[in-house]
Parts: sequence; structure tokens; C-alpha cells
Amino acid sequence: MVSSNPPASEPAAEAAPSWWQRFSGWWAEFSLQTKLLAIATLVVSLVMTGITFFALNGIQRDAVMNDTRYARDLGLLLAGNVTELVDHGHDRELANVAEKFWRSSTSLRYIFFADPEGVVYLGIPISGSAAGGTSDLRLNRRLQLPAELQTRPQNPLVRQHLTPQGKVTDVFVPLVRNGRYLGVLALGVNPSETGLASAALTREVTVAVFISIWVLVILGAVFNALTITRPVKELLRGVRRIARGDFQTRIGLPVGGELGELLDGFNAMASQLQAYDAANIEELTAAQVKQASLIATMADGAVLLDAQGQIVLANPTARRLFRWEGRKLEGQDFLGELPELLSVELHSTLDAVLCNSADSNELRSSAGEPPRTLRFVFQAVRDASGESLKGIAVTIQDLTREVELNAAQSRFISNVSHELRTPLFNIKSYVETLHDLGDQLSADEQKEFLGVANDETDRLTRLVNDVLDLSRLESGRVVQFEPVSLRPAMEQTLRTYRLNAEDRQVDLRLEVAPDLPEVLGNWDLILQVLDNLVGNALKFSRPGGPLMLRAYAWPDSCEVKDQAIVGSEGPTCALTSPLPKLRIEIADTGCGISEADQQRIFDRFYRVENAVHTEVGTGLGLSIVRGIIEKHGSQVFMVSEPDVGTTFWFDLPLAAADQDELALQAERQNRRQQADLEEQLSS
Repeated sequence: MVSSNPPASEPAAEAAPSWWQRFSGWWAEFSLQTKLLAIATLVVSLVMTGITFFALNGIQRDAVMNDTRYARDLGLLLAGNVTELVDHGHDRELANVAEKFWRSSTSLRYIFFADPEGVVYLGIPISGSAAGGTSDLRLNRRLQLPAELQTRPQNPLVRQHLTPQGKVTDVFVPLVRNGRYLGVLALGVNPSETGLASAALTREVTVAVFISIWVLVILGAVFNALTITRPVKELLRGVRRIARGDFQTRIGLPVGGELGELLDGFNAMASQLQAYDAANIEELTAAQVKQASLIATMADGAVLLDAQGQIVLANPTARRLFRWEGRKLEGQDFLGELPELLSVELHSTLDAVLCNSADSNELRSSAGEPPRTLRFVFQAVRDASGESLKGIAVTIQDLTREVELNAAQSRFISNVSHELRTPLFNIKSYVETLHDLGDQLSADEQKEFLGVANDETDRLTRLVNDVLDLSRLESGRVVQFEPVSLRPAMEQTLRTYRLNAEDRQVDLRLEVAPDLPEVLGNWDLILQVLDNLVGNALKFSRPGGPLMLRAYAWPDSCEVKDQAIVGSEGPTCALTSPLPKLRIEIADTGCGISEADQQRIFDRFYRVENAVHTEVGTGLGLSIVRGIIEKHGSQVFMVSEPDVGTTFWFDLPLAAADQDELALQAERQNRRQQADLEEQLSS
């Protein structure tokens, strides 16, 4: 684990940055231009200072050389005047001459006379006055001089040394007369005022040059910052803001020349971009709204993924398919949001697009409960160059209905083929037998064979008619509706099946009010519905049982709801006026239908095989009934119990005039019930 605080065991030198680290951090804050400018300034200042220093140092060396020559000449001059006095031992005259010489020159610091052994016997201004006796002129000091000095009287020894009072030039002149060494004359000469002034000038000029260069550099940097650097930096900031989309950026510096033109051009460009942005933002917004609306209204599911396979956008259809409603999916892994089995199936397909193995890929899968057939299409979204993957567009198509329709079509074709094959085979068999063996068959056998062929022909006719009726219902043909009276249609249906019912000993009953209102429907289609339902019920009815056909207005009274009225207790009658309809019921007392068969009773070619009932049919009757009732905007329902019976019912809308009349009757009935209810509450 990385901690921001150093451990206690680390030395203090690691806790606090060193001066080099601080300098490096400070130096790194400057731009490359500033660093180059500082280095160039330092180099120029050092070069100029060095040149000035060497020039003035040469002048100072010349001044020192002049001081040395002056001191040597002065020593030789004095030695030439006092050599004879030293040789004759005239110490008093020697002292007087030396004193006069010392006083005549302000540059002399001292005058020493030493004997051949180097013992100083006379010194000015060290020795006292000559009036005190000759013994006062003797000093107990000794000079240590090179031995070769005695052999070069014309080349005195010259040197310089520092004293508290300043630099002094020492001149040691050997005193030689007639080849005999008499001693040494030592002079101390102060430096000339010209040399001192030259040294001071050297220092002052050097410092002045160095300071002047840096002052000029600083002034140049300030001028550069005010005239060049600042406008360039402001221009750079403005360009960055424009790049971020801030088109209101302007630069208002009072700069002339080419920089001024550049800043004016930048401001003009920003104004044009701002105007363009303002002119097109509404169009861009409208395009985005259209695109979002298009994606949202797509019948197929659409999911947009990024280059890592994470969800960026999902339209409502995709959310509904995978039950993602109300969830925040942005940034979530696409495969992680899918069911586990489906995620495993899609993993390799999605990886192929993510790894640039394919630009598009698709997969069909069955998932969910109940199972749904989904088709996934993955399409890579790339940049303009086509190299970089920007995202993946996923289209999800729900093919469940299409697969079911294809399966139903296959089953329909198979069933029709099977149903056509059986009667055709029977007809061909019996007709072929009559054709080949007609002379060998009796009249009764020929009649029986023809009867079978006739029955199979009727069965084939019914099958073809049912298929055509079902095809017409599903063709989308517009059905004309008009006010229809149901009582004549119901009576006609019962008359059609009366003889068949008598043969089966089934009691046909009609329960219809005499003032039954008219309904809005198609006479032929309604008659076909009644015919199919009554015929189907008659085939399954037990001998001696009733078959009931009834019709009545529905609903015929107000609904009772758990709605509390102030001051009352218990349920009350909700004063509503639902639009009344006419309900038709067909009930039999046959063998009934099991729950498993009830789930498929309205499917095409589905027949209930029962040991009690051996009737055969096409299996399309109830499918036709359902299609006709749906054409009338209603649904057909059933309730059945084995060994008890079955009841089918459906509702039909009333004609407009009857609707108004029944609505008024319902309103009057509601008012009466309301009055009765209030009376009961008051009592």
C-alpha cells in the first residue's frame, strides 16, 4: 500500500527535499524560451565581464611595472650619491643626505643601510636624530638577501609586499666601489596614486559592466513580455478556449504591427465561429432530436456499445426485451446485463468484432421464459480512416412471432395436405373398385361404395370451404357491418339442425327476449358462427340432454364494488353506466373438454379425440369462429368441465339507436337504485 507520509525510519534528509531538488523544481517551472534566454544572458554577461576584466587588468599590470621601474631608478640614483660616503665611513653626512632624499619624495616609505653582513646600521624614519651620537644610528636588525646580489650592482632586487598601510615596492641595491662590496641600500616605495586609482577603476568598471548587462537583459525581458510574450500567451489561451468550444473568447490587447493584425484576425475568426455556432445549434439540436426519436421508435432493439463493450445507449425496445426499464445502463458491461446463458452464447460473437476479426457478425438465439427467438446483429463503428474502432451498434430483432407464424404455416400446410389426402384416397379407392369390379358387385354394394365416395366428397368440400373461409378472414378484407337482428339467425340455425338433433335425441332450446335489440355485425358471418358452434355442440351432446342457445343484453345492471359512501357501511352499488352489449351463449351437456385440450381448442386442425365421441371434422370450425368474432371487435370464450358440458359465449356491440335507448334505460335504472339506496341509508 502506498502512503503519502514517509515512514519514521527514513532519514530526515529524505523527508525534506535537498537544495538541488528545490532548484530543479524551481527551474522546471520556466518555459524552454525563458531557460534559453537566461542561459544566453549569463554567457554574454560572463564574456563581457571577462573581456573588461582582462583589459583593465592589463592596464593595472602596466601601472605596477611602471612603479617597479620607478623604484629601481630611484634606488640606483640614491646609491650613486651615497656610495662614496659609505666607503669613507661618513655616517653623519650619509644620514643627512638620506634624510633630505626621503623628505624630497612623498613616495618613499623607508630607507635602510646595511653593512656587508646584512646588519642595518641606518634607517629612515626608524632611527633617531643624529644629534644624539653615532651610536643611535646603529640598529640591531639583519637583512637576509641573496648572495648573488653582490655581483650585480646594476641589477637591484625588486619585490612587493603588503602592509597594513597598503602595498609597498622594496628595492635592494648593492653598494659596490672599486670592486669592493660595501653593503646594501634598501628603499621602500609606495605605489603611485595612478596605480591605486587604476585598481579601483578596474573593480568599479567590471562591476558596472556586469550590472549594466543584466539591467539591459531585464529591461529586454520586460519589453519582450509586454510587446511579444504577453500577446502570444493570450493568443495561445484564446486558441485553447476556442478548441474547447468557447466561441465568445476575445483578446483586447492594445498591440500594433503584425501582432495586432494577428489578434484582430483571431477576434474576427472567433466572431464568425460564434455566429456559425448560433446559426446551426438549432439545426443540430433538431437533428439530434430526430435521431433520438428514430432510435426510440425503432421496432427492433438497438444498443450502442463503446470500444470496450460497455453500454452507451439503449432504446426502449431493447430495454423492454431484456426488462431493463428504469435502470441506468450507461457504462455497464453489455454481456453482464444479459441472462447468463445468452451471455455465454454471445461472448465469442462480440469478441470477434471487438478484436477486429470481423466488421459485422450475427447470432440467432432462443432465450427467456417463455422462450423467445432473438437475432443479434453486431456492426463495428469505425473512424473516417476505418482503422480505429469507435464502438459497436447492436440490433436485436424479436423473431418469435415470425418463427411461430412459419411453424404455424408449416403445420397448416402439413395438416391440409393430410386432410386432403385422406378423402381423396378414399374416393379414389372406392371409385377405382367400382370401375374395375363393377360387374362383380351387387347393387347394394355399388350403392354403398357410391355413398362412401359421396360422404368423402362432402368432407372434402367442407374442408375446402373451411380453408377458403379462414383464408378470407386472414386476408384483411374489409367486412361490411350493419344492424342485424339475432333472433331470426338463431331460429334459422336451430331449424337447420332440428332433424339432426331429433336423430341424436338432443333437445334444442332457444332462450331469447322478444324485444331483443339489434347488433352491429355481418349477417352471413354471424350465421356461420352460430352454425359452427351449434353443430360442434350437437356432435358432442349426449342423447336426451339439452342444447341451449340464448342471447341477452350485457351488462344488465350496475356493478357492485367495495366503494364506501359517507354514512354507509358495507359494499354499495357503483353508479356507472357501462356501454351495454349483447351476449350470445351456446351451452351443451356433452362429454366436456379437458384443461389440456382447452389451451389448443381454437388452433387450426385441432380436434378433440374422445372415446365417447367418434365424429370427425376438419378441425377448422373453432378457428373460423374466433376469426369472425375478432373481425367484430370481440373475443370468444369458453368454460367446460369433463362429463358435465361446455359453454361458448361472445359479445357483440349494439346498433347506435339501441345503444342510446339502452343507455337511457340504464340511467333511469341507476337513478332508481340510487333513490332506493338513499332511502335505506336515511332509514
